[in-house]
Formats: sequence, structure tokens, C-alpha cells
Amino acid sequence: MKPAAADERRNVFGRVPFMRLLGARREFSAAGRARLVIDERAELGNVIGALHGGVVVTLLDVVMASAAVSLFDFERTAVTLNLNTSFLQPGRGALTADGEVLRHDDSVAWCCARVTDAGGSVVAQAQGSFRYLPLPPAD
Repeated sequence: MKPAAADERRNVFGRVPFMRLLGARREFSAAGRARLVIDERAELGNVIGALHGGVVVTLLDVVMASAAVSLFDFERTAVTLNLNTSFLQPGRGALTADGEVLRHDDSVAWCCARVTDAGGSVVAQAQGSFRYLPLPPAD
């Protein structure tokens, strides 16, 4: 993936090939909060007929990072330092990930997130820390 140009920084999420492969959609990312949604597809499943745990963890990770960079108007990126995840039940159907920044300074954001199913039941939750980095230069 080539770095996003400065005028595209708010849409960089949609340019990440892995997120496109998963079919994840960002509903919003602003003021330290973010939401991602993913629909169930057979190729994302596991042996029990639920979405694979790796998909759920990816949603948790990316929604927290998205919340973190929204605080700086997407003029920075954020990389994961720590991610602690608890799975509560299998994720079936459309899943929604909500993340928020609990606190931050100029270099690190501490966040929390949860993934719910279409009925509102919590599938997984996480806490993580994210280091802010400058956006890579555009070509």
C-alpha cells in the first residue's frame, strides 16, 4: 500500500487492502470515538460457524486506532503497543465495533473497545495502547 496523500488522510482506512478484504466499513471516527461494521461471510468463519477470532480482534484493534487518530484530525497514524482482548461469546451475523480513547498524551493513546452482534450482545472487548506516529510521506 502506498501512503495516503495529505488530502486523503480521512479516507486512508478505505485504502487499507486488508480492511477491504474483510469488508469492514467505518461508520464514523471523530472526537476520540469510532465505529466499524462487518457483515458475516463464510470465508471469515471458523469451525463453529462464527466469525473467526482473528477478525474480531482486528475490528477491536482498528476501531481503537481509528478513535485515537481522530483526536488529531487524522494528521497522524497510530500503531498498536498493547492489546488485551476478552472473548465473551461467538460472533455471528453482522458485528459492530465501538472504540473510544480513555486518555492520551502527545505520543500514546489508551483506548477501550467492544464488539457486539446484531442483537446487542457483547462478543468481545479489549483495551489497548497506541503510539502516535507521523503519517508516511506521500509519493
